[in-house]
Amino acid sequence: MTQLDHRSAVGRTREIAQATIAPAAHDLDRAGQFPADAIAALGEAGLLALNVPSSFGGSGLGPRAFAEVNAVLAEADPSVAMVYMMHVCAGEVIVAGAKTTRSPVFQTALAEMGRGKHLTTLAFSEAGSRSHFWAPLSRASRTAGGVLLNARKSWVTSAGSADSYVVTTLSSEAKSPTDSTLYLVPRSATGMRVAAPWDGLGLRATASSPMTLEGVEVGDDHRLTEEGGGFAAKLNIVLPWFNLASATVSLGICRAVVAATVAHLKTSKFEHLGNTSLGEALPTLRQTLAQMQIDTDGLAHRIDECVGALESPGPHTMLRVLEVKAAAGETAIRVTSDAMHACGGAAFSKHTSVERYFRDAHAGSVMAPTGDVLREFIGKSLLGIPLF
Repeated sequence: MTQLDHRSAVGRTREIAQATIAPAAHDLDRAGQFPADAIAALGEAGLLALNVPSSFGGSGLGPRAFAEVNAVLAEADPSVAMVYMMHVCAGEVIVAGAKTTRSPVFQTALAEMGRGKHLTTLAFSEAGSRSHFWAPLSRASRTAGGVLLNARKSWVTSAGSADSYVVTTLSSEAKSPTDSTLYLVPRSATGMRVAAPWDGLGLRATASSPMTLEGVEVGDDHRLTEEGGGFAAKLNIVLPWFNLASATVSLGICRAVVAATVAHLKTSKFEHLGNTSLGEALPTLRQTLAQMQIDTDGLAHRIDECVGALESPGPHTMLRVLEVKAAAGETAIRVTSDAMHACGGAAFSKHTSVERYFRDAHAGSVMAPTGDVLREFIGKSLLGIPLF
């Protein structure tokens, strides 16, 4: 068990990013291969238990440390950051379940995280309800000591590689789409399988594949929430952490492409103009670079504001949570698009890493809740209309 403070957590993350994650990013993206070595290194460093309370064997750090750690990971490889953030989001649900039920199943999982040996993830979205992750179509069937789960999950990060899955399903007596319950399903459960390989445009190393659960039996000691309490956990636990995390991935992407663009504009030359660099010769590209930096710094400020709202909750906390992901996704697309323009043929021919970050930025923007859904929530919130 490795105890970390904020500074040491960020420092170890930077070391792992430089030594393990960044050197492998291109090949993992090309092959669509899960970043097993990166996750093992994060576990060994104690970072899989970053936010797990010390009473359960973790470092007990909060959203501020996590935001900085995940942005560093995303600078090196957004796919690794996505795997990590899904683990942290699911871990928050497990912590809440362990505090409420004292189930040894959850305590064991958290203790294994503390030893760097347990990766978890969320299994929320279903094919029929698409980006409305809060509304599963699957329904649990009661058994003598638990439930049977049958579901088609459309997007599961770390599918087949995670050690456990936080699964949402309608409760057996559900009357509405929000009457859901959350369960922790181990990878070893009979009836769990990856339904298809992952071959996406971006975030290609996340193993974000569809999964099916066919007659998966879990006991009541695997139930993370009260019957019908899944929706509240999604709204009050998962949504804030997920939106913050997604925004930090966008921030890492923006920082990475700004650095790549600076390097390109400094080192690429017009030989017929006396080896003048592109940055020296073309003021329009300098202006593009400046706007990229302004947008990136603005996003960093917005994330910091969201972290503050989570640390000191108030009437505007949920609004900040909704805004941060919507703004971050748009910012990442704009900044990476500017980088593609500024780096020109070098970016389009994959001589830089910009093209990969461009694809990853677009992948993040379509993850639920999408920007369109978030803007709808924000508008309703401002008008005092119930979100659901």
